Amino acid sequence: MSGRREEILDAALAIADERGLEAVSMRALAEKVGVTPMALYRHVKDKSALLDGMVGRLLSALLPADGAGDQPWDERLGGLAHACRAVTQRHPWAAHLLFSRPAVTPDAVRAVDIIYTALIEAGVPEAEVPRLERLISTFVIGFAASEASGRFAPGPLDPRARRGQLPDSELPGHSRLAPWLDLPLDLTAEFEADLADIRRMVRAAAGRET
Repeated sequence: MSGRREEILDAALAIADERGLEAVSMRALAEKVGVTPMALYRHVKDKSALLDGMVGRLLSALLPADGAGDQPWDERLGGLAHACRAVTQRHPWAAHLLFSRPAVTPDAVRAVDIIYTALIEAGVPEAEVPRLERLISTFVIGFAASEASGRFAPGPLDPRARRGQLPDSELPGHSRLAPWLDLPLDLTAEFEADLADIRRMVRAAAGRET
């Protein structure tokens, strides 16, 4: 990626950080960079290409440092998942963009390839690798999106008050789980537990016959 293109994409990320993803436009970007909109087309041909480039720029932060490729497959998957969560914590709008755009830029494709190679190394049958990559990516981005959007937050009512809006007989699952639903939510611990489940799932897939 050329230095000028990197500068343009970083400016687009800055606009989204300042004013939200909906504020990103070719005109706003041109003003941010200090050029005419026509001058941008040498680097990004249209709004769609700009959004794809932003995805690639975000995912470039997930690429491991030199030497990280020597780590075991499960550590590489974990590192990628933690990096994705960190990106969405820095850029809360990013999860929506990652969900809505395909991985088409070189950096985006490299990030997906890290998952492919980790799953192959784990012994997952090649026919199942694309499906498991989609499952893992959807979990990681979905968790990050839910966290960034506040979906996991308690909201204006505590869990007990929300459940109190309906009779217990209508919420048998909530009633049975009440002692655990009222516990403080440690999202980092939950994320780690989910990743441990994913590792077990990958090992199980590696042991299955196709």
